[in-house]
Amino acid sequence: MERLHRFLRRRLVCPRPRTAALLGLALLLGAGSAARAEPVAVRFAEGVTRGFLTVHALDGKSLGQGDLTQVARNGRVESRMVLRFHDGSLYDEIVVFTQNKSFALVSYKLVQKGPSFPEAMEVSLTKDTGEYVVQSHKGDKAQTYRGTLELPQDTYNGLLLTLVRNLPDGHTASVHVVAFTPKPRVIGLDIVPAGDDPGKVGAETRPARRYRLAPKLGFILGTAAKLLGKTPPDQFCWVLDDPVPAFVACEASLATGGPIWRIGVVSPMRRVSVEAAPASTR
Repeated sequence: MERLHRFLRRRLVCPRPRTAALLGLALLLGAGSAARAEPVAVRFAEGVTRGFLTVHALDGKSLGQGDLTQVARNGRVESRMVLRFHDGSLYDEIVVFTQNKSFALVSYKLVQKGPSFPEAMEVSLTKDTGEYVVQSHKGDKAQTYRGTLELPQDTYNGLLLTLVRNLPDGHTASVHVVAFTPKPRVIGLDIVPAGDDPGKVGAETRPARRYRLAPKLGFILGTAAKLLGKTPPDQFCWVLDDPVPAFVACEASLATGGPIWRIGVVSPMRRVSVEAAPASTR
């Protein structure tokens, strides 16, 4: 066992840069394919949406805020999430998908930059052709990756929040995502119900269903992760457990090797001064 440990430390703790990137990816999202992977069926069709988001560290510190906008036109849905951080960082994600009986990714674009992220990155991915372009910048080093991937039908970059709102009570989903490290790699991911937690809606308390996003570590990397204390942390999303589900929050990392952040929702409010009269009296 000690010999195995020394071998793993030589190969995994102090690896070459490419090996280090792949290891970080594997430990964050898992390696290998998800079992019984298949597209997720549409229970609630997506349409026009406008949401307002907050970003916090797990200790409650405010890191930023953002917007979620979504429109449906010409048989497709375009969803965009923009997060603006207090330190000037930006996370801008655009997803186009269809919803004909099951959800299907059409295209994915991502821009992330600023000190909140390990490296700046611009990504574009087309589902049908598998074509991708990744431009990454870290310090004074810039890299561009171009190529094609063989993408499963259940590749769901940028759609995980949609999927958890469409899973029937008690059901799991085994899907795939493309992780950018910055070189892309197809990863298996299980979405698993993990119990209920109380959620607050104004003064009311309502049950919120918790989902765990579980990476699929293979035997070798799973063993290595345990030996080296690098097993990836659990990532969670919460959905109001009502007849029509609503997103509550997620605790997840937005970038490979990045910290876990809490992304939640907030309602807009009209700012009223003490001197202002109610609109109904004007």
